[in-house]
Amino acid sequence: MTVDAHHHVWDLSVRDQDWITGPELQPLRRDFSVADLAPEARAAGVDRTVLVQTITVAEETPEFLALADTHDLIAGVVGWTDLTRPDIADELACLRELPGGRYLKGIRHQVQGEPDPNWLLRPDVRRGLTAVADAGLVYDLLVLPHQFPASVQVTASLPQLAFVLDHLGKPPIASGRLEPWETALRSLAALPNTYCKLSGLVTEADWKTWRTEDLHPYADTALDAFGPSRLMFGSDWPVCTLAATYGQVVDSAGELTDDLSAAERDDVFEGTATRVYGL
Repeated sequence: MTVDAHHHVWDLSVRDQDWITGPELQPLRRDFSVADLAPEARAAGVDRTVLVQTITVAEETPEFLALADTHDLIAGVVGWTDLTRPDIADELACLRELPGGRYLKGIRHQVQGEPDPNWLLRPDVRRGLTAVADAGLVYDLLVLPHQFPASVQVTASLPQLAFVLDHLGKPPIASGRLEPWETALRSLAALPNTYCKLSGLVTEADWKTWRTEDLHPYADTALDAFGPSRLMFGSDWPVCTLAATYGQVVDSAGELTDDLSAAERDDVFEGTATRVYGL
């Protein structure tokens, strides 16, 4: 049994995905549905997934919860709501009352797109994160390496909240460099309420020429820093299709964890996500 702890879906007839711009991302400018993912997931041995928000629009999260309510593949949803809204606690409670509301497991915001590197430290954001913790939810961290200092500071100040770092914090795989990413990652991993997704690596590498061995230094660093019990596999489908098929991503993750024991691999591919998200 395998859990894919990070994938997306979108329907461009419902709303635009305004981040899909430029010729390089053109292959993503079409609809991607659960029906598209399901056969690929099953072929790769994936039987449960976590559906993650793609855009900062309040209507998306109820739609994703409804999808989870009607598709057995989706075991959890990481949605979006405005962390700075004064009534965020009430909003989270309302989401839980919607069809599929029981599948709400976490909240995410595209912090990587915020111009202020200390956005996470704003008082209104911290108050929102406290509400996420009080609701028993998880917070997914989507940040770039230069935003790690604020991430470390806010994570340390909210030990009651589980933070899950998406895509290893986007290491510079295409360049082959480890620093300053490695030092920053280890500073976050030193905090016990942090977890990490082994996801999004193929699109940080060279899309056309990547090999699993290119990813190894970064995956090995994350495994050493977090340990298998705090690391979870995610495909980042369909974004991963810019560089690889779904099956290739799953196979590559298997190769990256070849040296682990059976129990440790179970953590990475099922146990950690199941525990952290309460699947």
